[in-house]
Amino acid sequence: MGARGAPSRRRQAGRRPRYLPTGSFPFLLLLLLLCIQLGGGQKKKENLLAEKVEQLMEWSSRRSVFRMNGDKFRKFIKAPPRNYSMIVMFTALQPQRQCSVCRLANEEYQILANSWRYSSAFCNKLFFSKVDYDEGTDIFQQLNINSAPTFMHFPPKGRPKRADTFDLQRIGFGAEQLAKWIADRTDVHIRVFRPPNYSGTIALALLVSLVGGLLYLRRNNLEFIYNKTGWAMVSLCIVFAMTSGQMWNHIRGPPYAHKNPHNGQVSYIHGSSQVQFVAESHIILVLNAAITMGMVLLNEAATSKGDVGKRRSKSLCWYLFICLVGLGLVVFFFSFLLSIFRSKYHGYPYSFLIK
Repeated sequence: MGARGAPSRRRQAGRRPRYLPTGSFPFLLLLLLLCIQLGGGQKKKENLLAEKVEQLMEWSSRRSVFRMNGDKFRKFIKAPPRNYSMIVMFTALQPQRQCSVCRLANEEYQILANSWRYSSAFCNKLFFSKVDYDEGTDIFQQLNINSAPTFMHFPPKGRPKRADTFDLQRIGFGAEQLAKWIADRTDVHIRVFRPPNYSGTIALALLVSLVGGLLYLRRNNLEFIYNKTGWAMVSLCIVFAMTSGQMWNHIRGPPYAHKNPHNGQVSYIHGSSQVQFVAESHIILVLNAAITMGMVLLNEAATSKGDVGKRRSKSLCWYLFICLVGLGLVVFFFSFLLSIFRSKYHGYPYSFLIK
């Protein structure tokens, strides 16, 4: 065993140690520098993201909705890194723009942002901001935004998709509708808290006081309570208010009308079948009152007492006048109603009448 092992030990002793090729040292050095640079770049991104989130949290602590100009928009929304969602309202609130819809939408947007800011679930994953046209015209041009107000969601990663633009024309701009849209896009659920509004309570108290005072003054003669015509008029007023969409206006809070910022044309009837203006409901109320008054006059002219042959010419002219007025009101109702259907429904389902 000793003789056999001796040559093996001599071979091992005669071997030279292996070294790396001379050209591999620059490669290892370059790889080491690359790792250091990548680590430093990642650390720099983390620091930049922390600074951006800290700045946004500071702005949110002052105002639930903070303004953005072109530089802030590019830094905090367009430029990475970003691990938060940003809801932006593009609006035109300057008085010279005369955008009444923008003011109403801004109130609802402020209610939503306050509800999020003062909720227990508030965190640094969602922020609310707005861009005014006069302060960020370049942003409007960059995003091809041609109307205001417009609500957009900018996700933490990637570009906004089509669903990240709120469908204001179809859904409306109520705080509750915006909260539902935000929940669909960000999985952040916001419970809307509206400030107390005592105007309804005050109006009801005044109405009760007025009725009570009237009953007290007429306490010795309450025959007017049994007046059928008076109760019929009250019932008709309630029916006109409900069928014209006043309750929808109270819930959704639409603007009275819309003024086109480009040509200044005012629209009193909305082009969509899902939305209406306050002026539109007033027009429908007048039309309903017109058709009702027309039918009442026609009925009065047809069912008046007395023999037609024995009436004097003055009475005949009076009843003929009532009949013509009633017929005119009915024709006015249907002609105006068809024009409204043409603008809102594009002829459907009354296209065979409009043509």
